[in-house]
Amino acid sequence: MPELRFDFLKTSEKIKVINAVNNGPAGSKVRGTGNFAAYEALEIPYARNHDAAFYAGYGGEHIVDVHRIFKDFDADENDPASYVFGPTDEYIANTEAVGTKTFYRLGAAIEHGYKEGTYPPKDFHKWARICEHIIRHYTEGWADGFNYDIEYWEIWNEPDCHNPDGTNPCWQGTYPQFIDFYEVAAKHLKATFPHLKIGGPAFTSSWKNWATVPFLAAVKERNIPLDFYSFHGYMKTPTVVQELSDSAMLTLREAGLIGENGERPELHYNEWNYVRAWMGEEYKYSRKMSKRIKGASFIAGCMCMAQASDIDMLMYYDARPGNWCGLFDTDTLEPLKPYYTFYMVKELPRLGTWVKADAKVANLYSCAATNGRDSAILVTHYNDNDETPTEQVKVNFENVKSENGVRVEYYLLDEDHDAALVREETFTAEGFAVNLDMKLFDTYLIKIVAL
Repeated sequence: MPELRFDFLKTSEKIKVINAVNNGPAGSKVRGTGNFAAYEALEIPYARNHDAAFYAGYGGEHIVDVHRIFKDFDADENDPASYVFGPTDEYIANTEAVGTKTFYRLGAAIEHGYKEGTYPPKDFHKWARICEHIIRHYTEGWADGFNYDIEYWEIWNEPDCHNPDGTNPCWQGTYPQFIDFYEVAAKHLKATFPHLKIGGPAFTSSWKNWATVPFLAAVKERNIPLDFYSFHGYMKTPTVVQELSDSAMLTLREAGLIGENGERPELHYNEWNYVRAWMGEEYKYSRKMSKRIKGASFIAGCMCMAQASDIDMLMYYDARPGNWCGLFDTDTLEPLKPYYTFYMVKELPRLGTWVKADAKVANLYSCAATNGRDSAILVTHYNDNDETPTEQVKVNFENVKSENGVRVEYYLLDEDHDAALVREETFTAEGFAVNLDMKLFDTYLIKIVAL
């Protein structure tokens, strides 16, 4: 019988941003439909707006991407009339209205077919000035704009991406050219907005390779701003989260970007989802499972691994209705099973402080939080082998302090329950244990409420 152990005196840093996503709420306010209330109920802290242009309901071909807002590169970048802000204004307003802050990706959506926005700008400095005006519009009111608290501005997306045929859907120039481009943009934006966080470049992974090593070397050698280092990774097991975190730290350390006191760029793992394989029937399987109970358990496992790693922000791809969205049904926008993982995990940042414990024991992934009075644990039973049997799990609680005892509430997410309360018990001792029969892909939120 596997055992989990949580000592509520062994607290560490606060719960990290493990429940951010890509993209915001959707639907028609005219028809009175959409997922605005359901999205708001998740208390999502940040929404990265990459690939928003793929969804017509957000504004499609007119939103977010630099070349969609500033459509004529030969126009005057200082003239508000050169910009089409309206559709992006509405999209960001809808995101902010549900209590979620925008994480703005400057650049272009991925282009698997016709290429338009992924060519290197013909003038890197002008592109940087265009981005400056986009930032001013959304944070300083320029061009009848807004004063949103948008802290994070990411330069580009997956410059290292390559298809099986060798083509790159995200950057049509050379790689040295990309590093030069990033340098120009980052230096201009950081000099103009020193209070904002400028970073990127959203690599396809954090592995030590031909892309990450020369980029980070250039950051060090040329003193290029990198407030956060972002990367992606799609996988079939949550343990890859730790591997990518370790790889990111290794490459930062070897590049000389970790200071004597541990200061470093933030690590943002800002695209991830379940993928068993990228081709054929296993790819089809991956897309189906990502929307079902297996996907829900996988998400919980990744969140638990991220909390125990050096990752500072974890951002699920994608809340945008479509093939990659496991949160909402594409047609009805009603919640799917993975939605309820996010609904459960919001309890951890509410409590605030991480209870340090092993994130993985056997096929169990867990994370706990406390506010010094009340506590909660998220635990899921995940394995990519769909024939994995049920586990009898013992959960040990130590140093549970309460004069009048505690009430333990068990909320279950499985095929038949959507984060439903299924059991309650009362304990008066400071230490006790409970037993769970966990089917494969079961996820529990266990609340410990002081009486």
